[in-house]
Amino acid sequence: MRIDKWLWAARFFKTRGLASTAVLGGRVHVNGERVKSSKHVRSGDLVEVTKGMDRWTVTVAAVTDKRGPAAVAQGLYTEAPEARSKREQQALERRVARTPGDDLGERPTKQARRRLDALRRGQRRPR
Repeated sequence: MRIDKWLWAARFFKTRGLASTAVLGGRVHVNGERVKSSKHVRSGDLVEVTKGMDRWTVTVAAVTDKRGPAAVAQGLYTEAPEARSKREQQALERRVARTPGDDLGERPTKQARRRLDALRRGQRRPR
């Protein structure tokens, strides 16, 4: 079965087109090699998928060309426990990390913004 169809059936991507784009963009490796969408996968192949900030390292357990429920899709692959814990740890770190601009406070009100503009122009506070 083609890698893009398998990624779609295993629910890594919502559409087959997105899966194909990810494969062509170099975000999918099979057995350590960058592949094309037409690459056939078999049971036992090691697939590395980078989706956003997450990196999945899974072993193909089964192959199907039909997209089924999520419970069935999870049966198509197995993930190593250490890879899963590492991925979950990175997700937790991203969730806890401060976002840029957190220390700036809230947005200025219209009145405060006008006062800041007046200070920048070197004028007194408008009335």
